[in-house]
Amino acid sequence: MLKTARLEAFSDGVFAIAITLLVIEIKVPEDTAHLWEQLGHLWPSYLGYVISFLVIGLIWANHHAMFDHIASADRVLLFLNTILLMLVALIPFTAGVLASALRNHEGERTAVVLYGVVLVAGGLPFNATWEYARRGHRLLGDTITPDEARTMSRRFLKGPLLYGVGTALGALLPVLGIIAFSLLIPFYWLPPLTRRIKT
Repeated sequence: MLKTARLEAFSDGVFAIAITLLVIEIKVPEDTAHLWEQLGHLWPSYLGYVISFLVIGLIWANHHAMFDHIASADRVLLFLNTILLMLVALIPFTAGVLASALRNHEGERTAVVLYGVVLVAGGLPFNATWEYARRGHRLLGDTITPDEARTMSRRFLKGPLLYGVGTALGALLPVLGIIAFSLLIPFYWLPPLTRRIKT
């Protein structure tokens, strides 16, 4: 068994890079003679930036909460966590696609569905990581009981389902998908119903 310190450090680095890449999508206006108007035209980029920054932030926060209780890792856990990070790193791309579609008023439905599919896909290895670690309490420490671990599981499992609903709504009407994704942010920023993260 391996300690989780290097896994967590690597994960934090990927989260930090992904969340920083989001700002690259916000292009500096070239027409400074009409700067206020040009800045206003960038609203899709601002929207994609804010939603995606908070989404990546909440994934990081819940990842932190999860690994507060995972005491050791093995090769399977490392692989599952790597797949999760691969999908997190894709979020800046989907945010850029979404902003471009909204700005051009073309392809909004496809862009929202793509954004949602990546969020749903990311929820799968996130849940797989936790479920693998908690089964039989195989990789968990003594900071959490089996009942508390099951409570966290139920909370985490809602993620892909709710993002799936948001994606379906976005396929019908793009603005509904964006609203759904936005509303899920405060829901998942609420602290999990387990012990507080150790400081």
